Amino acid sequence: MSIAPVPRVCVIVVAAGSGTRLGAGAPKAFVGLDEHTILRHALSGVFAAPLAQVVIVAPVGREGAALTDALETAGDRRDLVSVVTGGATRQDSVAAGLHAVWPDVEVVLVHDAARALTPPAVFERVIAAVGIDAPGVIPVTPVVDTIKRVAGADVIAAVDRAELAAAQTPQGFDRAVLDAAYRRADQDFTDDAALVAAAGHRVAVVEGDPRAFKITTPADLERARGLVAPLPVAPSVSLNAAPMMPRVGLGTDVHGFGGEGALWLAGLEWPGEQALSGHSDGDAVAHAIVDALLAAAGLGDIGTHFGTDHPEYAGAHAEVFLRRTLGLLGEAGWRVGNVSVQVQANRPRFSARRAEAESVLSAALGGASVSLSATTTDGLGFTGRGEGVAAFAVALLVPA
Repeated sequence: MSIAPVPRVCVIVVAAGSGTRLGAGAPKAFVGLDEHTILRHALSGVFAAPLAQVVIVAPVGREGAALTDALETAGDRRDLVSVVTGGATRQDSVAAGLHAVWPDVEVVLVHDAARALTPPAVFERVIAAVGIDAPGVIPVTPVVDTIKRVAGADVIAAVDRAELAAAQTPQGFDRAVLDAAYRRADQDFTDDAALVAAAGHRVAVVEGDPRAFKITTPADLERARGLVAPLPVAPSVSLNAAPMMPRVGLGTDVHGFGGEGALWLAGLEWPGEQALSGHSDGDAVAHAIVDALLAAAGLGDIGTHFGTDHPEYAGAHAEVFLRRTLGLLGEAGWRVGNVSVQVQANRPRFSARRAEAESVLSAALGGASVSLSATTTDGLGFTGRGEGVAAFAVALLVPA
């Protein structure tokens, strides 16, 4: 009879928050994304990551629901799961989780259930980086918005983004270091990395992931729902109805330079380039594709579904727009045949990243073929003068 290995890693999943800002009428981790809760989606990533003990910290009265979510997600790792009751603060909740960590565990990861779509690869990177030289490790993403220091209604100074990063979870620590830091803590810290740093230990960083965003507001929840929603099943078609023929749509979009933060175009971030202005991220390529797809299906245009009266899409990137559009097409009985896009702009230069952009856009459209070309317009017009970007898309839809 073989004996299952004892994990050297434990993941504490903090799910005890009230979710006041979400306003969903239930503790945040137990709000639904689809037919499953935020917590269950978070646990799917945890159990797909390297083998670990899993301790879930739940609110009072939700311990049974948390255990049910865990056992239905864990598969053959059910014996690694336990649930404890959280405390009055996040720090109290993590402390409660630490008391349940098995003696043989050497590395502890603290993960917010609200970061429900964190990919397993982020867990892998954090675990691999925890060591003697770095007893604390956190995943981070670059800060893309322009940051200002303000006092009341006045801007005091700009802040150099090069020195800033957005912290995510899971945050990983040498177990002995984290235990000792919690025993000595005499105040509340913003996160566990700050607590460990205050105890005099180095905290290193690894690459995070945009999908590891924290679900805090209703707009965050809608964004997450858009990313996890399955593609709708095409409606049934009467045998007596005329067959649907392939349809073609044309879309165009224009955005001027002058937005805040980084440039996003064709689903990619372009470091060092000036941002485009717009309600979302100003991605003229993605928006032209959306218009072409909606036009082909006879479903209106981008303003119909993503306009300024839909604040949940403010700041959203191409993946959100394209996946939601794909869902609308599926509901109407269409699938994407292929899309061709031409970009007119002096910058950025697409040649080095054309294949990357095509791959990202294709993935967001469920694998449909996307081809991309670019021209500088020989210096003519507003694009030739470097004032903005124009994009023109043609989309072919076929019956689903």
